[in-house]
Amino acid sequence: MIPTQKKITVLLADDHPSMRAGIKELLHQADDIEVVGEASNGQEVFELVEKLKPNILLLDLMMPETRPAEIEKWVRQNYPETVTLVLTSHDRDHYLAQMMDAGAVGYLDKKIESNQLIDAIRRAVHGEILFDNEQYLRAKNWKEGVGNKINQLTIKEIEVLRLLAEGTSNEEISAKLGISVKTVSFHLTNIFSKLDVKSRQEATIWAVRNLSDNLGKFLGKRLGIFLVVIWVEIL
Repeated sequence: MIPTQKKITVLLADDHPSMRAGIKELLHQADDIEVVGEASNGQEVFELVEKLKPNILLLDLMMPETRPAEIEKWVRQNYPETVTLVLTSHDRDHYLAQMMDAGAVGYLDKKIESNQLIDAIRRAVHGEILFDNEQYLRAKNWKEGVGNKINQLTIKEIEVLRLLAEGTSNEEISAKLGISVKTVSFHLTNIFSKLDVKSRQEATIWAVRNLSDNLGKFLGKRLGIFLVVIWVEIL
């Protein structure tokens, strides 16, 4: 009796049930691929990876509770036999660079054809790295340009930038952070220098342009009218 070929096991991680259902239906076309679990948030990913030990983690970037890069770092450290493919509609360079550094082996658009996704899963489980030359270049350029600037900011400067982007005045920043107005001006001068901008407005535009998909975590959950106005200006 010829033993049946072992199937490639996949864990779907996406917070939209309809999206998971669509991907699951798509993968049913492949006889050698089996969806063994579905996660809707970061905590469920941790639990199901530990329980199921899937061959492939198909990970969306907009997962509640935990940043995708943190999820991937945890998977690499604890379950290196599970390979992560990012499947997302957020094709931003900072996400690409973060997931590449975290250890994912591919970064795929949700508009990908079904046969291409199935092929990517098969290739990934056999050890292939699926980033192309353009993606490597984009990640490199982001790190050398934007990434290096972000890394130069201190925690206090990030707090000031967050409040600045909410339209908060120097006096209000001073009160909220418990520092003098003079110290606020000092931090703003440093922020402008590190970001290579010349004004409050330019600093906010820089943050929106380079970190817009992550504003909820980087700039805080409550964004004022000022930020909305700036966002409209750069579209």
